[in-house]
Amino acid sequence: MAEGPRIEGGRLGELYLRHGRNAVRLAYLLTGDRHLSEDLVQDAFARLAGRFVDLRAPDAFEAYLRRMVVNLARMHFRRRRLERLHLQREASLQREEATLPDVADYEAMRQALLALPERQRAAIVLRFYEDLSERQIADVLGCRPGTVKSLVHRGMNGLRTRIGPAAQLQED
Repeated sequence: MAEGPRIEGGRLGELYLRHGRNAVRLAYLLTGDRHLSEDLVQDAFARLAGRFVDLRAPDAFEAYLRRMVVNLARMHFRRRRLERLHLQREASLQREEATLPDVADYEAMRQALLALPERQRAAIVLRFYEDLSERQIADVLGCRPGTVKSLVHRGMNGLRTRIGPAAQLQED
């Protein structure tokens, strides 16, 4: 028996030649976007490529492809709708205006921190910059947690004295 011309891509290539144009047309009518319709059909064929073995009747491929294209179009629009809702929700949240760092306040705080005794400075840095617990700070400094509380309290008072009441420093 003589074989017909061999199509590149094998069985998938034959199916694409036979059904691809109609599938793209269907996808275009569903989406209104030529490029999106081509992408959807390509995605449908890629998904169907692994399922050839499951096809009992070759005539069922067209219906299966049609259903796959419709479902992919629905999924695309659902995903797009969810993205829009998310963007609207994000846009509706009130955002704080970005402010430039106050270099003068930063420098004043740095100088005040450097003027503290070393253990107080270490306790404050470990507490507020490293966000360590009193127990963890006590382990680092080699002292008791009560001593850490005292160091942080005295260090914060020292900062308030040097910076002034405008800084509004608060202990946790």
